[in-house]
Amino acid sequence: SNGTDDVIIDINPGAEFVFGQNSATQGYFKFVESIARYSDNDNLDTELAAMNFVSRYDDGKSKLNADINWAQLNQNTFDVRGLTRRDVFGAKVMGEVSVTEKSAIGFGGAYNNTDYKRTGYSDLKTFTIPVTYYYELSPKLDLSLGFRYRDTDSQLGMDSKDYAYRVGFRGEFTPKVIGSLAVGFGSREFDNGGDESILDMEGAINFLVSEKTTFQVNVSNDFGNSAQGQQQKSFVLGGQVINKATDQWAVRAGLSYRKLDYYTRTDDYVEMMLGADYTVSANVTIQGTYAYRNYESDLAGAGFKNNVFSLAANFRY
Repeated sequence: SNGTDDVIIDINPGAEFVFGQNSATQGYFKFVESIARYSDNDNLDTELAAMNFVSRYDDGKSKLNADINWAQLNQNTFDVRGLTRRDVFGAKVMGEVSVTEKSAIGFGGAYNNTDYKRTGYSDLKTFTIPVTYYYELSPKLDLSLGFRYRDTDSQLGMDSKDYAYRVGFRGEFTPKVIGSLAVGFGSREFDNGGDESILDMEGAINFLVSEKTTFQVNVSNDFGNSAQGQQQKSFVLGGQVINKATDQWAVRAGLSYRKLDYYTRTDDYVEMMLGADYTVSANVTIQGTYAYRNYESDLAGAGFKNNVFSLAANFRY
C-alpha cells in the first residue's frame, strides 16, 4: 500500500584465483566487494564483501567436491521484509566412490549459518548429512537410493531434525533429456515434541529443444524455516528457457512458483524473469533483465508486488 521506487548503482569489483586447470584437482578462490549507491535513499548505501572457495577432485573412480562461501547481504526476499543485513556462511563437502563396476556411494556433509543483524529475525543453523547409493542401469543412466539427515537450530523458532528417504534416477533419460529426479518420504521431528511428514522431492532436468534452445525444469518439496523462525513446507516448481540466437546474443525467460505452507496458512509466490545477454568479447558482456515478483498471503501486510529493471556491464581480465 505504500510502494516506493529508486534507482540503484551497483559496482562489484573482485578478484579470482584459478588453480589446477587440466588436472585431477582444480578449483578457484574468489573475492568480491559489492558497492551499492541509492539515488534517493542514500542512507541505504552499503559496501558488502563476499568470498567463495571451490575445489574439485576427479580421478575417474573417486570424486570429491568442496565448497566454502561467506557473504554479507542486505537484500530483501519473499520472507525477509525490507533491506536486512545478515551474514551467511556455508561449507559443503561431497564425495562419490565407486564400489563395483556398476555401483557407487555418494556421501558428504554441509553446514549453513545465517546471522541476522536486525531484531525480529531468527538466526538459523543447519547441519546436513546425505548418503546415496547409485546403480548403473545403462551406461548413461543410474538408479539412486538415498537417505538425508538434517539438524536445524532456529534462534526464535523450534529446533528440529529431518529424515528423508528417496529413490530416483540421474543421467541421460534420452539423447535430449538429461538430469536427475528423486522422490520419497520426508519427516520432521520437533525437539519439543510432535512431528510432520511430507512427500519429499528434488529434481532438475534439462531438455535440449534444439541446437540453440534449452529448457530447464526444477522441482522440490521440502521442509524449511522462515526468516522469522516459523516452520514451513515449501513446494517449488520452476522453468527457464535459454536461446543462444547467435554467438553474441542469448535470450532468457523464466517462471517459478513457490507454495509455502505455514500449517496455519498457505502463501503463494510467483516470480517471472526476462533477460538478454550480449557478448562483446571474451572479457566483456552486457546484460539486461526484467523481473516481476508477486507474493500473496492471508497475513496482513505480508503480500507485495515487485518490479525490477536492471542493466549491467561485466568486465573480466
